[in-house]
Amino acid sequence: MKKQILIILVAWLFTIDDGHAQDSLKTASFKVSGVCGQCKKRIELAATKKGVENAVWNESTGILTVTFNPAMQTIEKIQNRILAVGHDVENKKAKNIIYQQLPECCHYRELNSMNDITMHETMQAGIVKDRSSENISGEVVKGVVLEDHVSGRFTPLANASVYWLGSTIGTVTDSNGVFALKYQPDKFRLVVSFTGFRPDTITVTDKHALRIVLAAKGQLNEITVTSRQRSTYISGIELFRTQVMTGGELLKAACCNLSESFETNPSVDVAYNDAVTGSKQIQLLGLSGNYTQLTVENLPGPRGLATPLGLNSIAGPWIESIQLTKGVGSVANGYESIAGQINVELKKPETAEQLLANAYVNDFGKTDINLSFAKKINKHWATALLLHDDFLANKQLDNNHDGFKDLPTGNLFSMVNRYKFDNNKGILAQFGIKALVDNRVGGQTDYNPDTDKNTTNHYGLGMNTERYELFAKAGYIFPRQKYKSIGLQFAAVDYRQNAYFGFTGYDAKQKSIYANLIYQSIIHTTEHKFRTGLSFSYDNYDENFKNRIYHRTESVPGAFFEYTFTPINQFSVVAGLRADYNNLFGAFITPRLNIKYEPVMGTVIRISAGRGQRTANIFAENAGIFVSARQMVIVASDGGKAYGLLPEIAWNKGISIDQKMKLFKREATLSVDFFRNDFSNQVITDLENAREVKFYNLKGQSYSNSFQVELAVIPVKRLDVKIAYRYFDVQATYGGELLERPLMAAHRAFASIDYTTPNAWKLNYTVTYNGRKRLPNTQANPLQYQLPAYSPGYVLMNAQVTKSFGKAYPMDAYIGSENITGFFQQNAIVAASQPFSQYFDASMIWGPVTGRMLYIGWRLKMK
Repeated sequence: MKKQILIILVAWLFTIDDGHAQDSLKTASFKVSGVCGQCKKRIELAATKKGVENAVWNESTGILTVTFNPAMQTIEKIQNRILAVGHDVENKKAKNIIYQQLPECCHYRELNSMNDITMHETMQAGIVKDRSSENISGEVVKGVVLEDHVSGRFTPLANASVYWLGSTIGTVTDSNGVFALKYQPDKFRLVVSFTGFRPDTITVTDKHALRIVLAAKGQLNEITVTSRQRSTYISGIELFRTQVMTGGELLKAACCNLSESFETNPSVDVAYNDAVTGSKQIQLLGLSGNYTQLTVENLPGPRGLATPLGLNSIAGPWIESIQLTKGVGSVANGYESIAGQINVELKKPETAEQLLANAYVNDFGKTDINLSFAKKINKHWATALLLHDDFLANKQLDNNHDGFKDLPTGNLFSMVNRYKFDNNKGILAQFGIKALVDNRVGGQTDYNPDTDKNTTNHYGLGMNTERYELFAKAGYIFPRQKYKSIGLQFAAVDYRQNAYFGFTGYDAKQKSIYANLIYQSIIHTTEHKFRTGLSFSYDNYDENFKNRIYHRTESVPGAFFEYTFTPINQFSVVAGLRADYNNLFGAFITPRLNIKYEPVMGTVIRISAGRGQRTANIFAENAGIFVSARQMVIVASDGGKAYGLLPEIAWNKGISIDQKMKLFKREATLSVDFFRNDFSNQVITDLENAREVKFYNLKGQSYSNSFQVELAVIPVKRLDVKIAYRYFDVQATYGGELLERPLMAAHRAFASIDYTTPNAWKLNYTVTYNGRKRLPNTQANPLQYQLPAYSPGYVLMNAQVTKSFGKAYPMDAYIGSENITGFFQQNAIVAASQPFSQYFDASMIWGPVTGRMLYIGWRLKMK
């Protein structure tokens, strides 16, 4: 019976279609004026209403081809809708007032002489010019820089550098790819350059607009375009509020691994879990990283038992970009996201450098080596190999002089080998393997595992971790119905850890399987889009903590449906619903809603609300208990089947406003957001008794409020400034009393300055202020081991200088410093001189545990 139901569900996915008859359809073609990818989207959206089966506009020819039911639609109706959004149709002109409201890159009338140029001519010439014979002396040269993708779609290229040959007189294109440059009587050759393309020049002889096209293959015969795209931005097009951190942002700091990739981001905090193990966790919206869904290319990232070392396991140089989404995301990605989602995109086989080498060393003695290779095997296949190795051998690293190593010594090796297939007819697939081996030894500086393990000679710890993953994706895009596709995601993970912390042993194993089938299409028109699918996750956990076995197996099959309503370009609603069944906790529903509204151009308002649920892994998510003498107490709940506890459930609500504006005659962005989480159930980690750590389900209130305002501005050319302020109000019920969450700063201020010189020097300076944090109650300790009620606030400063050089083989040399002022938490370990006493505790960390760090590095890229 189950098999039959599954067959029926799958058959249903394939049979959902437009919902109207396919017979008696008619196809017609006519000319529509436009110039770029934004025009294409607007034209096709206007044309595709009820009764229109398909509408495709060719950017290079300007021809719109529509397939429609003549009983429901006419050519005249279709053309009138296109005129209403500002695009001329054959011999009919759109109203000028509507046309002027289009983005500058879509002002096709200024570029109408370009519309008859074919794609073949564009690819061959690389640049298309108006052939008017008017002299431009005393005029302004205007134009637009576009990128021609392999798909044949043109999109504006923002911040391209355009200047007169032999001078420093130039400009950059705006966010729509448009530029305006005053004509120079003694200069008649224009240059646009782009890294990785062959530079050249062009003679300008007329006043009409230039339409500069960056060819898909990167072979420009007359012009080259250099992009200076903003390295961090919030997409105005995406329905979900997604902040994108590009590769350029990641190069502003050393970024040896994912945990260091957020040093220039004001939204995410990264803190050490304790003063001994070196493990870190992120904090988003005032909640620990456990509540943020971490994915790698939309597949589950390090999770479950891998949480403590997850951020260290993804090498920084592997990362192509990071997408940060606050609040609830799509139901297609699962039900676990509560605070938000961080998705990491790795280097792609088809677009990555053929060779990327990166070497890094700091004055602590830590060394990182990264190598990545990418190769296009043929027109259908591409492969990439990513390698990372880091090691630290300095056993005397003890900046705070407490007798403990500030960081554990050892070696971490990881690799990714991936393959991608694209038959250019709609079938895409990729698969690969990942491997990680991490061996660490920490504790007192004199600790020797060969002679001191399981003795009281010296306190030590050892962690040996292995993680292996197999992943695959496959998809099909219907050639004649580009809006329709089906895809399958799959991952299988094997994780093993053998560790000890003094006399405390901890061995853990996790086996996980994940599968997600997604089908997406439209209902009648592209105003009504949907995606639906089936998912399955399986986790098998075996943990041995202090010789006590904790075992559980969770399997969760589920189904989801997500509907997107876009009646106009300025307004969208995404409503999603998931239904899942957890074999331990039963069935549950996950509803989520996202609304995007742009009341005026440049102002985007987003509202979100939804539910999240997850099962806590209390040992892995609270690594500090391993390096503490606290006794562990678990207060079981009725029906609790994960350590005797029930799952965590929270509702997230949020609103954000992103405003684009002009400051100092340049683009600026002001962003404000507010999010609130309310837990209906939570696993409380209670540290308010210095002798124990107690785990129990919430009895009372638990909530978090997060407010952030951020301004990004370019006060002068090549100088980017970003300032932000964030406020948290996070409280939970501990032992019947509503208290501020410990070790979390209510106030944080942030400023980052980036400057790029004309001769390829890049400078970054970042400063953050972290307010005071409440510390858990330690009054049960003797006076010398008691902590104050609050930590002090403190300021951290980081800086990096990078020099780029080389044309055939571009290279970067960089030098920098983290924690420039050398501030660190004094007496980070309670009772450090008595590590085997009942008062020992290395988990009370509110600030940096290491002092000033200097580093130097070198990077080579071969296209």
